[in-house]
Parts: sequence; structure tokens; C-alpha cells
Amino acid sequence: MLRKLYDWTFSLASRKSAEVWLAVIAFIESSVFLVPADVLFLPMALARPERAYRLAFIATLASTLGGIAGYLLGYWAYETMAQPILNFYGKLAQFENLKNCAGESTIMVLLVTSGLAHLPPIKIVTILAGVIQVNLAFFILSCIVARGARFFTLAWALKKYGEPIRLFIEKRMGLIAMALAALVIALYFMFKFLSSSGLTASC
Repeated sequence: MLRKLYDWTFSLASRKSAEVWLAVIAFIESSVFLVPADVLFLPMALARPERAYRLAFIATLASTLGGIAGYLLGYWAYETMAQPILNFYGKLAQFENLKNCAGESTIMVLLVTSGLAHLPPIKIVTILAGVIQVNLAFFILSCIVARGARFFTLAWALKKYGEPIRLFIEKRMGLIAMALAALVIALYFMFKFLSSSGLTASC
């Protein structure tokens, strides 16, 4: 099952519509969608390392535009649209805790942590920025820096070590899946612990 999913996702890199799908997922991830753009970006860059920087640019641009959409949802339509989205993903309580003390510096930090470990999910950060009315120019610049750093760093690594990384993944796919699952679980419980202790909600 895992191998078939990997092969299918990897095959998207050779399709003419691959870059369009990457842009779409990167856009909606930043505002309403749960699945990260990495799901497409990584196999696409692995399959075509020479296009890694182009893909990073597309993902950064689309993610920033999606972030602006999330910002506008929080700014103009929090109760009617953004709140139901957050509630659907079970993130409303987490969002409310962050909202109580967030400022521009908090948004910058959250964009970095979201880029590194998807904690909290990027959509929470973008909607939060709109709700607390962070300066839009500052927000856009922060999105470009934070998301660009993530995608272009990945692009550099995959361009430089693409083939060894691809072979490593293909040979040890099951082990990698278990390691990633363990990491996600560990990060989740760490964030829950910090939230319950009040450390993530303190200003």
C-alpha cells in the first residue's frame, strides 16, 4: 500500500499538470487544507532534481498566496468561515489559546515552527494573523521568508543529494514511515504538554 502510494505520487512529477497540483496544494494548505505540500514537493523534486528550485519557487509563491487567503479569512470572516474550518479539524481550542496572547513576534515564531515541524499547522497561523490584524506587509514578508526557507532548503538538499536520498527512501521505506510516525506522535505530545502547562500560551 505504502509502496503504491509512493510510486503514484512519484509518477506525478512527469505529468504536465504536476506543477499545477503542487501550487494548488501549497495554496490550500495555507488556508483550509490539512495535507502539507511536501507530499507532492518531495517526490517531485526527487524525481527531477534539476527542477528543485523551480518547484521551491512555485510552492513558496502559492503558499504565500494561500497564507494571504487565510489571513483574509481571519480578518473578514472568522466567525462565518474560519471558525467552522478550525472546528472541523479539531483546532479551534488550540487556536483560541494562541489568540489570547499572539502578536507580530508570535506570528513570526509560529511561521518558523510550522515550517520546521508543521506545529501548529500553517492554516492556524495565517488565520490567526488575520484575526489579530497583524500588519499585512509584515505578514506577507514573514510568509515569504519562513516558507521560502523551508522549500528552498529542501530543494538545495534534494538537488545536491537527490539520487542517494531517493535510493535510501526506496530501500528503507517501511522504516522511514515508522520513524516519521514516531516523530509526529512525539511532537504532538510535546506540543500538548506545552499547551497544558501554559508555556505556549504565555505572552
